[in-house]
Amino acid sequence: MASILLIYHSGTGNTKAMAEAVAKGVRSVGVEVDLKPLEQASVDDLPNYDGIVIGTPTYFASMTAEVKRFIDDSIKYYTKLQGKVGAAFASSGDLGGGAETAVMDILRAFLVHGMIVPGFETGGHYGPVSVGAPDEGRKEVCERMGAQVAKLVVRLSD
Repeated sequence: MASILLIYHSGTGNTKAMAEAVAKGVRSVGVEVDLKPLEQASVDDLPNYDGIVIGTPTYFASMTAEVKRFIDDSIKYYTKLQGKVGAAFASSGDLGGGAETAVMDILRAFLVHGMIVPGFETGGHYGPVSVGAPDEGRKEVCERMGAQVAKLVVRLSD
């Protein structure tokens, strides 16, 4: 069965709420999802999944240091993640607070790994972002993203 590892770092609960909505979208397609706070995830998990999604709060217009450290540690599996699907999402404290650049930083790392990164026509072209706690509209965007990523994972694993 196709599977996705969904990792999130959350200080206030906003990114966690987004992650839960993304997971709901993945499950709606019938794909297995392991939802893990960053503190419970290991880079050794990465090769075991068909897709990897990472969510982060925005610190200084980028991902948190903890997420960056996790991604840096993923060099252990350089060339081993090629062809897997990758996606990202972020929360920020303000409009223009850097959430989109945080998402792009994660996606850039996925591309270096040779991963397949989808774009999204609505709700955030690179991945969902939320200013503060995600409202129902933002949660729907997260669910759609999760479903779209899951559908791509299924298509590529056939």
